[in-house]
Amino acid sequence: MQLRYRLLYLFIAVGSLITAAGQQQYTLLECIEIALENNRDIKQQELNKQQRMVAYSQARADLLPAVNASAGHNFIFGRSIGLDNTYQNTNSTQSNFNIVADITLFDGLRMKHNIDARKADMMVSEANLERIQDEIIMSVSTAFLQALLNRELLTIAENQIQTTRENLKRSTELVNSGKMAKGELYEIEAQLAKEEVNRVQAENNYKLALLDLAQIMELEKFDDFEIVSPPAEALIDETPLLSSQMVYESALVNRPEIRSLQYQLESSTKEMLMAKSQYFPTLSFGASMGTGYYNMNGRDNDPFATQLRNNISNSLGFSLRIPIFNRFQIKNSVQNAQIAIANSRLEMDKTKLELRKRIEQAFYNAVGAESRWEAAKKSVTASNEAYRFAEEKHESGRATSYELFLAKNNQTQALGEEAQAKYEYAFRLKILELLKD
Repeated sequence: MQLRYRLLYLFIAVGSLITAAGQQQYTLLECIEIALENNRDIKQQELNKQQRMVAYSQARADLLPAVNASAGHNFIFGRSIGLDNTYQNTNSTQSNFNIVADITLFDGLRMKHNIDARKADMMVSEANLERIQDEIIMSVSTAFLQALLNRELLTIAENQIQTTRENLKRSTELVNSGKMAKGELYEIEAQLAKEEVNRVQAENNYKLALLDLAQIMELEKFDDFEIVSPPAEALIDETPLLSSQMVYESALVNRPEIRSLQYQLESSTKEMLMAKSQYFPTLSFGASMGTGYYNMNGRDNDPFATQLRNNISNSLGFSLRIPIFNRFQIKNSVQNAQIAIANSRLEMDKTKLELRKRIEQAFYNAVGAESRWEAAKKSVTASNEAYRFAEEKHESGRATSYELFLAKNNQTQALGEEAQAKYEYAFRLKILELLKD
Protein backbone atom coordinates (compact mmCIF):
# COMPACT_ATOMS: atom_id res chain seq x y z
CA MET A 1 0.00 0.00 0.00
CA GLN A 2 2.98 2.36 0.31
CA LEU A 3 2.94 2.83 -3.46
CA ARG A 4 -0.65 3.97 -3.23
CA TYR A 5 0.21 6.53 -0.57
CA ARG A 6 2.43 8.45 -2.98
CA LEU A 7 -0.73 10.04 -4.37
CA LEU A 8 -1.44 11.52 -0.97
CA TYR A 9 1.98 12.71 0.20
CA LEU A 10 1.09 16.23 -0.89
CA PHE A 11 -1.12 16.46 2.18
CA ILE A 12 1.74 15.85 4.59
CA ALA A 13 3.16 18.73 6.57
CA VAL A 14 6.61 18.68 8.14
CA GLY A 15 6.68 16.29 11.09
CA SER A 16 4.78 13.09 11.59
CA LEU A 17 2.95 13.80 14.82
CA ILE A 18 2.86 17.25 16.39
CA THR A 19 1.63 18.11 19.84
CA ALA A 20 0.63 21.72 20.33
CA ALA A 21 -1.64 23.41 22.82
CA GLY A 22 -2.66 20.02 24.19
CA GLN A 23 -3.86 18.77 20.80
CA GLN A 24 -2.53 16.00 18.58
CA GLN A 25 -2.33 17.08 14.97
CA TYR A 26 -2.57 14.39 12.29
CA THR A 27 -1.58 14.56 8.65
CA LEU A 28 -3.73 12.81 6.05
CA LEU A 29 -1.23 9.95 5.75
CA GLU A 30 -1.38 9.36 9.49
CA CYS A 31 -5.18 9.39 9.40
CA ILE A 32 -5.13 6.81 6.61
CA GLU A 33 -2.62 4.58 8.41
CA ILE A 34 -4.69 4.65 11.61
CA ALA A 35 -7.90 3.89 9.70
CA LEU A 36 -6.28 0.98 7.84
CA GLU A 37 -4.94 -0.41 11.10
CA ASN A 38 -8.24 -0.13 12.99
CA ASN A 39 -10.79 -1.00 10.30
CA ARG A 40 -12.56 -4.29 11.04
CA ASP A 41 -13.51 -4.98 7.44
CA ILE A 42 -9.82 -4.98 6.57
CA LYS A 43 -9.07 -7.33 9.44
CA GLN A 44 -11.78 -9.72 8.28
CA GLN A 45 -10.47 -9.63 4.72
CA GLU A 46 -6.95 -10.34 5.99
CA LEU A 47 -8.30 -13.44 7.73
CA ASN A 48 -10.02 -14.45 4.49
CA LYS A 49 -6.71 -14.01 2.67
CA GLN A 50 -5.00 -16.26 5.23
CA GLN A 51 -7.66 -18.94 4.64
CA ARG A 52 -7.03 -18.79 0.88
CA MET A 53 -3.28 -19.10 1.52
CA VAL A 54 -3.89 -22.23 3.62
CA ALA A 55 -6.05 -23.70 0.84
CA TYR A 56 -3.30 -23.00 -1.71
CA SER A 57 -0.69 -24.61 0.56
CA GLN A 58 -2.89 -27.68 0.97
CA ALA A 59 -3.42 -27.97 -2.81
CA ARG A 60 0.35 -28.14 -3.27
CA ALA A 61 0.71 -30.61 -0.42
CA ASP A 62 -1.78 -32.94 -2.15
CA LEU A 63 1.02 -33.85 -4.58
CA LEU A 64 2.92 -35.54 -1.76
CA PRO A 65 2.39 -39.20 -0.79
CA ALA A 66 0.15 -40.05 2.14
CA VAL A 67 1.60 -42.25 4.89
CA ASN A 68 -0.55 -43.70 7.69
CA ALA A 69 0.02 -46.16 10.47
CA SER A 70 -2.58 -48.32 12.17
CA ALA A 71 -2.72 -50.73 15.09
CA GLY A 72 -5.41 -53.03 16.40
CA HIS A 73 -5.99 -55.61 19.11
CA ASN A 74 -8.86 -58.11 19.02
CA PHE A 75 -10.27 -60.60 21.52
CA ILE A 76 -11.81 -63.64 19.80
CA PHE A 77 -14.10 -66.11 21.60
CA GLY A 78 -14.99 -69.46 20.04
CA ARG A 79 -13.45 -70.64 16.82
CA SER A 80 -10.21 -68.84 15.99
CA ILE A 81 -7.87 -69.07 13.06
CA GLY A 82 -4.26 -69.67 13.95
CA LEU A 83 -0.93 -69.15 12.28
CA ASP A 84 -1.31 -72.44 10.44
CA ASN A 85 -4.49 -71.06 8.83
CA THR A 86 -6.76 -73.60 10.54
CA TYR A 87 -9.67 -72.97 12.82
CA GLN A 88 -9.73 -74.25 16.40
CA ASN A 89 -12.34 -74.09 19.12
CA THR A 90 -10.39 -71.90 21.48
CA ASN A 91 -10.26 -68.29 22.52
CA SER A 92 -7.48 -66.09 21.19
CA THR A 93 -6.13 -62.58 20.98
CA GLN A 94 -4.62 -60.93 17.94
CA SER A 95 -2.59 -57.73 17.47
CA ASN A 96 -1.97 -56.08 14.10
CA PHE A 97 0.42 -53.27 13.14
CA ASN A 98 0.50 -51.71 9.66
CA ILE A 99 2.09 -48.83 7.77
CA VAL A 100 0.51 -47.85 4.44
CA ALA A 101 1.76 -45.29 1.90
CA ASP A 102 0.11 -44.25 -1.36
CA ILE A 103 0.61 -41.59 -4.01
CA THR A 104 -1.45 -40.52 -7.01
CA LEU A 105 0.55 -40.88 -10.22
CA PHE A 106 -2.04 -39.54 -12.66
CA ASP A 107 -5.48 -38.01 -12.17
CA GLY A 108 -6.06 -36.12 -15.42
CA LEU A 109 -4.02 -33.16 -14.05
CA ARG A 110 -6.74 -32.47 -11.51
CA MET A 111 -4.29 -31.68 -8.70
CA LYS A 112 -2.32 -29.30 -10.94
CA HIS A 113 -5.48 -27.44 -11.92
CA ASN A 114 -6.51 -27.35 -8.26
CA ILE A 115 -3.20 -25.69 -7.36
CA ASP A 116 -3.72 -23.07 -10.07
CA ALA A 117 -7.32 -22.46 -8.96
CA ARG A 118 -6.37 -22.04 -5.30
CA LYS A 119 -3.54 -19.68 -6.26
CA ALA A 120 -6.01 -17.59 -8.27
CA ASP A 121 -8.38 -17.56 -5.26
CA MET A 122 -5.52 -16.32 -3.10
CA MET A 123 -4.85 -13.50 -5.56
CA VAL A 124 -8.59 -12.66 -5.57
CA SER A 125 -8.53 -12.23 -1.78
CA GLU A 126 -5.42 -10.05 -2.02
CA ALA A 127 -7.03 -7.83 -4.67
CA ASN A 128 -10.21 -7.60 -2.56
CA LEU A 129 -8.09 -6.52 0.40
CA GLU A 130 -6.58 -3.73 -1.72
CA ARG A 131 -10.07 -2.73 -2.88
CA ILE A 132 -11.26 -2.35 0.72
CA GLN A 133 -8.11 -0.39 1.56
CA ASP A 134 -8.80 1.92 -1.39
CA GLU A 135 -12.33 2.49 -0.14
CA ILE A 136 -10.98 3.41 3.29
CA ILE A 137 -8.45 5.78 1.72
CA MET A 138 -11.24 7.42 -0.26
CA SER A 139 -13.47 7.77 2.81
CA VAL A 140 -10.69 9.22 4.96
CA SER A 141 -9.59 11.59 2.18
CA THR A 142 -13.17 12.82 1.70
CA ALA A 143 -13.67 13.42 5.43
CA PHE A 144 -10.24 15.04 5.71
CA LEU A 145 -10.91 17.49 2.88
CA GLN A 146 -14.34 18.29 4.32
CA ALA A 147 -12.71 19.10 7.64
CA LEU A 148 -10.18 21.33 5.88
CA LEU A 149 -12.99 23.12 4.06
CA ASN A 150 -14.96 23.66 7.28
CA ARG A 151 -11.81 24.93 8.99
CA GLU A 152 -11.25 27.47 6.23
CA LEU A 153 -14.89 28.56 6.46
CA LEU A 154 -14.34 29.02 10.19
CA THR A 155 -11.26 31.12 9.48
CA ILE A 156 -13.28 33.25 7.05
CA ALA A 157 -15.98 33.76 9.69
CA GLU A 158 -13.38 34.79 12.29
CA ASN A 159 -11.73 37.21 9.85
CA GLN A 160 -15.08 38.79 9.08
CA ILE A 161 -15.71 39.29 12.80
CA GLN A 162 -12.31 40.92 13.16
CA THR A 163 -13.07 43.25 10.26
CA THR A 164 -16.44 44.20 11.76
CA ARG A 165 -14.84 44.88 15.14
CA GLU A 166 -12.37 47.24 13.48
CA ASN A 167 -15.27 48.98 11.74
CA LEU A 168 -17.06 49.27 15.06
CA LYS A 169 -13.97 50.81 16.62
CA ARG A 170 -13.59 53.38 13.83
CA SER A 171 -17.31 54.16 13.84
CA THR A 172 -17.21 54.72 17.60
CA GLU A 173 -14.48 57.26 17.12
CA LEU A 174 -16.51 58.98 14.39
CA VAL A 175 -19.58 59.06 16.65
CA ASN A 176 -17.54 60.54 19.50
CA SER A 177 -16.22 63.22 17.16
CA GLY A 178 -19.73 64.00 15.92
CA LYS A 179 -19.07 62.88 12.35
CA MET A 180 -21.48 59.94 12.48
CA ALA A 181 -24.90 59.35 13.96
CA LYS A 182 -24.99 57.06 16.99
CA GLY A 183 -27.67 54.92 15.34
CA GLU A 184 -25.01 53.65 12.94
CA LEU A 185 -23.29 51.91 15.86
CA TYR A 186 -26.38 49.84 16.62
CA GLU A 187 -26.44 48.52 13.06
CA ILE A 188 -22.74 47.58 13.26
CA GLU A 189 -23.27 45.85 16.61
CA ALA A 190 -26.19 43.91 15.16
CA GLN A 191 -23.99 42.86 12.24
CA LEU A 192 -21.28 41.78 14.68
CA ALA A 193 -23.78 39.68 16.64
CA LYS A 194 -24.95 38.00 13.42
CA GLU A 195 -21.37 37.20 12.46
CA GLU A 196 -20.75 35.75 15.93
CA VAL A 197 -23.65 33.36 15.33
CA ASN A 198 -22.18 32.44 11.96
CA ARG A 199 -18.81 31.79 13.59
CA VAL A 200 -20.38 29.50 16.20
CA GLN A 201 -22.13 27.54 13.43
CA ALA A 202 -18.90 27.31 11.43
CA GLU A 203 -17.03 26.10 14.50
CA ASN A 204 -19.69 23.48 15.16
CA ASN A 205 -19.51 22.28 11.54
CA TYR A 206 -15.74 21.97 11.85
CA LYS A 207 -16.02 19.92 15.04
CA LEU A 208 -18.61 17.64 13.41
CA ALA A 209 -16.28 17.14 10.43
CA LEU A 210 -13.45 16.18 12.80
CA LEU A 211 -15.80 13.80 14.61
CA ASP A 212 -16.79 12.18 11.33
CA LEU A 213 -13.12 11.74 10.41
CA ALA A 214 -12.28 10.30 13.82
CA GLN A 215 -15.17 7.82 13.56
CA ILE A 216 -13.99 6.63 10.15
CA MET A 217 -10.54 6.14 11.70
CA GLU A 218 -12.31 4.19 14.50
CA LEU A 219 -10.49 6.10 17.23
CA GLU A 220 -11.43 5.26 20.80
CA LYS A 221 -11.05 8.88 21.95
CA PHE A 222 -12.16 11.91 19.95
CA ASP A 223 -10.76 14.54 22.32
CA ASP A 224 -7.80 16.75 21.41
CA PHE A 225 -8.06 15.83 17.73
CA GLU A 226 -6.72 18.20 15.08
CA ILE A 227 -5.53 17.94 11.48
CA VAL A 228 -2.72 19.66 9.60
CA SER A 229 -2.22 20.07 5.87
CA PRO A 230 -0.71 22.50 3.37
CA PRO A 231 -3.07 24.92 1.59
CA ALA A 232 -5.44 23.53 -1.01
CA GLU A 233 -3.69 25.60 -3.69
CA ALA A 234 -0.53 23.53 -3.14
CA LEU A 235 -2.50 20.33 -3.60
CA ILE A 236 -4.01 21.61 -6.82
CA ASP A 237 -0.71 22.88 -8.24
CA GLU A 238 0.97 19.50 -7.69
CA THR A 239 -1.88 17.38 -9.07
CA PRO A 240 -2.40 17.48 -12.85
CA LEU A 241 -5.84 17.10 -14.41
CA LEU A 242 -5.57 13.78 -16.23
CA SER A 243 -7.68 12.88 -19.24
CA SER A 244 -10.43 10.32 -18.72
CA GLN A 245 -8.93 8.01 -21.36
CA MET A 246 -5.54 8.02 -19.64
CA VAL A 247 -7.12 7.29 -16.28
CA TYR A 248 -9.27 4.47 -17.72
CA GLU A 249 -6.35 2.75 -19.48
CA SER A 250 -4.29 2.85 -16.29
CA ALA A 251 -7.25 1.67 -14.19
CA LEU A 252 -7.75 -1.43 -16.36
CA VAL A 253 -4.23 -2.51 -15.43
CA ASN A 254 -3.99 -1.36 -11.81
CA ARG A 255 -7.44 -1.20 -10.21
CA PRO A 256 -7.89 -4.00 -7.62
CA GLU A 257 -11.53 -4.69 -8.57
CA ILE A 258 -10.44 -5.41 -12.14
CA ARG A 259 -7.59 -7.66 -11.04
CA SER A 260 -9.92 -9.43 -8.63
CA LEU A 261 -12.32 -10.32 -11.44
CA GLN A 262 -9.46 -11.39 -13.69
CA TYR A 263 -8.21 -13.79 -11.03
CA GLN A 264 -11.79 -14.96 -10.41
CA LEU A 265 -12.15 -15.75 -14.11
CA GLU A 266 -8.87 -17.66 -14.00
CA SER A 267 -10.08 -19.62 -10.97
CA SER A 268 -13.35 -20.50 -12.71
CA THR A 269 -11.43 -21.70 -15.77
CA LYS A 270 -9.26 -23.96 -13.63
CA GLU A 271 -12.34 -25.28 -11.85
CA MET A 272 -13.75 -26.29 -15.23
CA LEU A 273 -10.52 -28.11 -16.10
CA MET A 274 -10.69 -29.87 -12.74
CA ALA A 275 -14.22 -31.02 -13.55
CA LYS A 276 -13.15 -32.29 -16.97
CA SER A 277 -10.20 -34.18 -15.46
CA GLN A 278 -12.69 -36.54 -13.80
CA TYR A 279 -13.30 -38.09 -17.24
CA PHE A 280 -9.75 -39.50 -17.15
CA PRO A 281 -8.61 -42.65 -15.28
CA THR A 282 -6.79 -42.27 -11.97
CA LEU A 283 -3.60 -44.25 -11.38
CA SER A 284 -2.23 -44.66 -7.87
CA PHE A 285 0.73 -46.47 -6.37
CA GLY A 286 0.75 -47.93 -2.86
CA ALA A 287 3.06 -49.72 -0.49
CA SER A 288 2.37 -51.33 2.87
CA MET A 289 4.16 -53.20 5.62
CA GLY A 290 2.46 -55.10 8.42
CA THR A 291 3.02 -57.57 11.19
CA GLY A 292 0.97 -59.23 13.92
CA TYR A 293 0.89 -61.21 17.13
CA TYR A 294 -1.33 -64.27 17.82
CA ASN A 295 -2.04 -65.77 21.22
CA MET A 296 -4.27 -68.88 21.23
CA ASN A 297 -5.35 -70.60 24.45
CA GLY A 298 -4.34 -74.21 24.91
CA ARG A 299 -1.20 -74.14 22.76
CA ASP A 300 2.35 -72.86 22.88
CA ASN A 301 2.79 -69.38 21.39
CA ASP A 302 6.00 -67.74 20.31
CA PRO A 303 7.04 -64.64 22.26
CA PHE A 304 5.59 -61.27 21.27
CA ALA A 305 8.83 -59.88 19.81
CA THR A 306 9.54 -63.07 17.91
CA GLN A 307 6.12 -63.07 16.29
CA LEU A 308 6.38 -59.42 15.33
CA ARG A 309 9.68 -60.13 13.63
CA ASN A 310 8.58 -63.36 11.93
CA ASN A 311 5.13 -62.11 10.80
CA ILE A 312 6.34 -59.06 8.84
CA SER A 313 4.77 -58.81 5.39
CA ASN A 314 5.35 -56.20 2.65
CA SER A 315 3.36 -55.31 -0.43
CA LEU A 316 3.63 -53.02 -3.44
CA GLY A 317 0.85 -52.38 -5.91
CA PHE A 318 -0.82 -50.13 -8.49
CA SER A 319 -4.46 -49.12 -8.52
CA LEU A 320 -6.30 -47.94 -11.63
CA ARG A 321 -9.73 -46.33 -11.39
CA ILE A 322 -11.61 -45.88 -14.67
CA PRO A 323 -14.81 -43.77 -14.64
CA ILE A 324 -17.61 -45.40 -16.61
CA PHE A 325 -20.89 -44.03 -15.30
CA ASN A 326 -21.28 -41.62 -12.39
CA ARG A 327 -24.94 -40.61 -12.65
CA PHE A 328 -23.97 -37.63 -14.91
CA GLN A 329 -22.14 -35.97 -11.99
CA ILE A 330 -19.04 -35.19 -14.08
CA LYS A 331 -21.11 -33.83 -16.96
CA ASN A 332 -23.13 -31.58 -14.66
CA SER A 333 -19.98 -30.42 -12.85
CA VAL A 334 -18.48 -29.34 -16.17
CA GLN A 335 -21.67 -27.49 -17.12
CA ASN A 336 -21.76 -25.65 -13.78
CA ALA A 337 -18.12 -24.66 -14.22
CA GLN A 338 -18.85 -23.31 -17.72
CA ILE A 339 -21.75 -21.29 -16.34
CA ALA A 340 -19.45 -19.87 -13.66
CA ILE A 341 -16.97 -18.80 -16.37
CA ALA A 342 -19.71 -17.08 -18.37
CA ASN A 343 -20.93 -15.31 -15.23
CA SER A 344 -17.38 -14.16 -14.41
CA ARG A 345 -16.99 -12.69 -17.88
CA LEU A 346 -20.29 -10.84 -17.60
CA GLU A 347 -19.26 -9.49 -14.20
CA MET A 348 -15.97 -8.35 -15.71
CA ASP A 349 -17.72 -6.49 -18.54
CA LYS A 350 -20.17 -4.89 -16.11
CA THR A 351 -17.40 -3.76 -13.77
CA LYS A 352 -15.39 -2.26 -16.64
CA LEU A 353 -18.47 -0.39 -17.81
CA GLU A 354 -19.17 0.93 -14.31
CA LEU A 355 -15.51 1.92 -13.91
CA ARG A 356 -15.57 3.80 -17.20
CA LYS A 357 -18.72 5.60 -16.08
CA ARG A 358 -17.15 6.56 -12.73
CA ILE A 359 -14.01 7.86 -14.43
CA GLU A 360 -15.96 9.91 -16.98
CA GLN A 361 -18.11 11.40 -14.23
CA ALA A 362 -15.04 12.14 -12.09
CA PHE A 363 -13.30 13.81 -15.02
CA TYR A 364 -16.22 16.10 -15.92
CA ASN A 365 -16.80 16.84 -12.23
CA ALA A 366 -13.16 17.93 -12.02
CA VAL A 367 -13.49 20.11 -15.12
CA GLY A 368 -16.67 21.67 -13.74
CA ALA A 369 -15.07 22.22 -10.33
CA GLU A 370 -12.10 23.95 -11.98
CA SER A 371 -14.45 26.28 -13.87
CA ARG A 372 -16.41 27.06 -10.68
CA TRP A 373 -13.18 27.78 -8.83
CA GLU A 374 -11.98 30.19 -11.54
CA ALA A 375 -15.34 31.97 -11.50
CA ALA A 376 -15.32 32.06 -7.69
CA LYS A 377 -11.87 33.66 -7.63
CA LYS A 378 -13.11 36.41 -9.94
CA SER A 379 -16.15 36.87 -7.72
CA VAL A 380 -13.90 37.22 -4.65
CA THR A 381 -11.79 39.85 -6.39
CA ALA A 382 -14.89 41.81 -7.38
CA SER A 383 -16.53 41.52 -3.95
CA ASN A 384 -13.31 42.60 -2.19
CA GLU A 385 -13.15 45.68 -4.37
CA ALA A 386 -16.86 46.38 -3.85
CA TYR A 387 -16.47 46.12 -0.08
CA ARG A 388 -13.41 48.40 -0.10
CA PHE A 389 -15.33 50.99 -2.11
CA ALA A 390 -18.40 50.70 0.17
CA GLU A 391 -16.18 51.08 3.24
CA GLU A 392 -14.63 54.25 1.89
CA LYS A 393 -18.05 55.68 1.08
CA HIS A 394 -19.33 54.75 4.54
CA GLU A 395 -16.45 56.46 6.29
CA SER A 396 -17.02 59.61 4.22
CA GLY A 397 -20.75 59.54 4.99
CA ARG A 398 -21.82 58.81 1.41
CA ALA A 399 -23.13 55.28 2.18
CA THR A 400 -25.32 53.85 4.89
CA SER A 401 -24.37 50.99 7.19
CA TYR A 402 -26.86 48.83 5.34
CA GLU A 403 -24.96 49.30 2.09
CA LEU A 404 -21.69 48.50 3.88
CA PHE A 405 -23.08 45.34 5.44
CA LEU A 406 -24.61 44.25 2.14
CA ALA A 407 -21.18 44.54 0.49
CA LYS A 408 -19.59 42.72 3.42
CA ASN A 409 -22.15 39.89 3.25
CA ASN A 410 -21.52 39.58 -0.47
CA GLN A 411 -17.81 39.37 0.26
CA THR A 412 -18.35 36.66 2.89
CA GLN A 413 -20.53 34.66 0.54
CA ALA A 414 -17.97 34.96 -2.27
CA LEU A 415 -15.14 33.84 0.03
CA GLY A 416 -17.17 30.82 1.18
CA GLU A 417 -18.06 29.84 -2.37
CA GLU A 418 -14.44 30.22 -3.43
CA ALA A 419 -13.28 27.97 -0.57
CA GLN A 420 -15.87 25.33 -1.41
CA ALA A 421 -14.99 25.38 -5.11
CA LYS A 422 -11.28 25.20 -4.32
CA TYR A 423 -11.55 22.16 -2.06
CA GLU A 424 -14.02 20.48 -4.38
CA TYR A 425 -11.55 20.83 -7.24
CA ALA A 426 -8.72 19.44 -5.09
CA PHE A 427 -10.94 16.52 -4.11
CA ARG A 428 -11.99 15.81 -7.72
CA LEU A 429 -8.34 15.73 -8.76
CA LYS A 430 -7.58 13.25 -5.96
CA ILE A 431 -10.46 11.02 -7.06
CA LEU A 432 -9.00 10.84 -10.57
CA GLU A 433 -5.58 10.00 -9.11
CA LEU A 434 -7.01 7.21 -6.95
CA LEU A 435 -9.11 5.81 -9.79
CA LYS A 436 -6.01 5.62 -11.97
CA ASP A 437 -4.12 3.40 -9.54
